[in-house]
Amino acid sequence: MDGSEIRKLSAGANLSGVRAHNERLILSMIQRNGALPGSDLAKHTGLSAQTVSNILRKLESDGFLLRGEPQRGRVGKPSVPMALDPDAALSFGLKIGRRSADLVVMNIMGEVLDASQITYRYPMPDLIFGYLDREMQRLGAGLTPYQRERLCGIGIAAPSEIWSWTEVLGAPQDFTVWRDIDFVEEVARISPLPLFVENDGTAACRAEHIFGRGREFTDYAHVFIGSFIGGGVVLNSGVAVGAHHNAGAFGSLRVPGAGGEVQLIDAASLYLLEAAIVEAGGDAAAMWVMPQDWRDYEPMLGAWIDATGAALAHATRSIGSVMDFEAILIDGAFPAEVRHRLVERTREELERLDTRGMVPPRPEAALVGANARALGAGCAPIYAQYFFQ
Repeated sequence: MDGSEIRKLSAGANLSGVRAHNERLILSMIQRNGALPGSDLAKHTGLSAQTVSNILRKLESDGFLLRGEPQRGRVGKPSVPMALDPDAALSFGLKIGRRSADLVVMNIMGEVLDASQITYRYPMPDLIFGYLDREMQRLGAGLTPYQRERLCGIGIAAPSEIWSWTEVLGAPQDFTVWRDIDFVEEVARISPLPLFVENDGTAACRAEHIFGRGREFTDYAHVFIGSFIGGGVVLNSGVAVGAHHNAGAFGSLRVPGAGGEVQLIDAASLYLLEAAIVEAGGDAAAMWVMPQDWRDYEPMLGAWIDATGAALAHATRSIGSVMDFEAILIDGAFPAEVRHRLVERTREELERLDTRGMVPPRPEAALVGANARALGAGCAPIYAQYFFQ
């Protein structure tokens, strides 16, 4: 964290019948701050020392915590830091993208134990669920027996209304079959593990909030640029989902474009760069292959960064006029070097805009990167069951 301030979570409650709440609070404190002794946990949560001691004992017995080496202070007994056991809970995370799908198996610390990827011209349900079935078995076979016992669920991050983009993707008309797909029913044929489905923009935001720069801010917006741009919102140190599970749908914002106003999705998405590369005779399919190397895409890449930065600046002003965010974190399915260039361009363009009467969010580079949506998907089962989100 480079010494950055970690914002505090809410306090606990010394009431009977709230052990589940307090256990989540203790686990969340340790996840957010690293290994902590019981005395520090009591101070941070407002719980009594005895309550904390009882919870720590239970969580250790249940396989969630590891006891560290005693740390001797100037007076009193040595304090014993308690840390999360990386194998306390594991999950699968699937990102369904418009050009590629990624599957990870990860532990409670966000460490990817193994991963898989498939690329395609467009995703069809049979292809996606066949891939999930095959690769879950392969990745699961690489786990230890104990790790397999600790698998707690499957998370899927997918675009909202993926079927709405048939023409842009060059998909056939039967691509609209996605409208009738029941994810729970499809996955139940593959695995008995509980399923958690989330908007891909929200999933990327959740990954950044937990494993990236989210600890530095209380309220911020997160933008993730894939084939189409999406986003997420964090309020009071928690990821906001929204009434329709579509918070942070920034792609619908109106920004200046060719011939007038356009949606942000049509001014700041990677499908525009993809089209420019194809028009120039390049191999756009290589954009989605890991590890990413986009050096051959200049000058199309430079032009895309300029146009996207200008659009993001207008979007940032609009977002900041509604909510007093501290920052807007920018990420995407591109190399880190592209991310930093884009953030700098957005800052330059934002300085040129009229922002009287407001303090616009500062554009900042996110940290997690291209794998954020798969990691966010994998987070969902773990955090829904064991942490505060």
